[in-house]
Amino acid sequence: MIQVLASVWALLIGVVLIMLGNGMHFTLIGLRGGIEGFSSAELAIVTSGYFAGFLSGARITPQMIKRVGHVRVFAALGSFTSAGLIALPLIAEPWAWTILRVILGFCMSGIYVTAESWLNDASTNETRGKVLSAYMIAQTFGIIGAQGLLTFGDAATSALFIVASILVSISFAPILLSATSVPMTEAARPMPLKELFMGSPLSTVGIFLLGCVYATQTGMAAVFGTQIEMTTGQIATFVAMLFGGALLFQYPIGWLSDRMDRRKLIFGAAMVAMGACTLGWAARDDLLFLMCAAFVAGGMTTPLYALFLAYTNDFLPLEDMPAASGGLVLTFGIGAILGPLLAGWAMENLGPQSFWLVLAGTFAVISVYALYRMTVREALPVEETESYVGVLPTASPMAVETAGVWAAEQAEVAAEEAAEEAKEQAEASDTEAETKK
Repeated sequence: MIQVLASVWALLIGVVLIMLGNGMHFTLIGLRGGIEGFSSAELAIVTSGYFAGFLSGARITPQMIKRVGHVRVFAALGSFTSAGLIALPLIAEPWAWTILRVILGFCMSGIYVTAESWLNDASTNETRGKVLSAYMIAQTFGIIGAQGLLTFGDAATSALFIVASILVSISFAPILLSATSVPMTEAARPMPLKELFMGSPLSTVGIFLLGCVYATQTGMAAVFGTQIEMTTGQIATFVAMLFGGALLFQYPIGWLSDRMDRRKLIFGAAMVAMGACTLGWAARDDLLFLMCAAFVAGGMTTPLYALFLAYTNDFLPLEDMPAASGGLVLTFGIGAILGPLLAGWAMENLGPQSFWLVLAGTFAVISVYALYRMTVREALPVEETESYVGVLPTASPMAVETAGVWAAEQAEVAAEEAAEEAKEQAEASDTEAETKK
């Protein structure tokens, strides 16, 4: 593992810095929006704007790179990102923030595509799984670390926005200075949603609903904290808990995923998350229970994303996986646009505690649908399933496609090794039987 990290450490440092800046600005939107008197509905529209831009950026950036190259696209998107972060406190109006967030979402998506292309190019078939894992861990640590930085400034001033802009700006140095080759970046055309649904109804519906959950958690958590009068430090800790849970639960859920019917695991994880959200709703303003609820609910969200991707790949040939991954990212993005709008409306009309009710209801629908799908489709034998890879919802289609194909290839290698081992054992048994004769 040390040798693997030695080859990509500069890229990973750049990713951590990007996530520090981006993670800061996500929480700052809720903090500063509350100070400016923005309503829940207005902040929901601002949140959805980011995911609308992110979705369009994932589709357009590969074409931009094809025309002018990686370095130019990366530099241009980085410049717009830094400018957008600084502009947020200068134009504190909901309509302006929505436009800026669309731009930021577009740019960040393109930055992810480019950085992930370089990471993928820097790894080999033997090291790709470890590189992907290190990348996902770097992303998570970056988001969590960003919340700690928020406690060193005042959201009412421009200082924290400037810090976020600086972090994103300097993140480009290690990435550009260490990326020497020109990797392939063309993502597969997404599979049509009808075809995707026919192949895996559970994953299609589930990942759409999970998009609603993830965007609501990341975009509206700070709004919820502001409305129940948490301090800045408490809000930062609350948001950090949403991502901290993923670090704890990702491995055990991934381990179980390769050893049991994934639909049962999806059902169980969604039920646990629903219970955590119900606890959050019942806790009102009890900080201890709110933190526990965020830790568990957020901890279930990220593994569920990877579970849906893995479950989809279980029923597809290798050549269809990139297109299916693109279709799932599109479906997730649509859900991410709609989820905050629903949560914002509910919080505006029913009070801040409806933040938890929307999340609990969405997790409940996922669990019920998973239970229903278990009654209409036979479970795939565990030995025929693909390997689980802990992909984060923040990953671009480039990383999702790479992870899916790598997992399938690893599963094929494991199956070939198992068949070879069984053949050798059979031959040994035959030899032993002949010797006894």
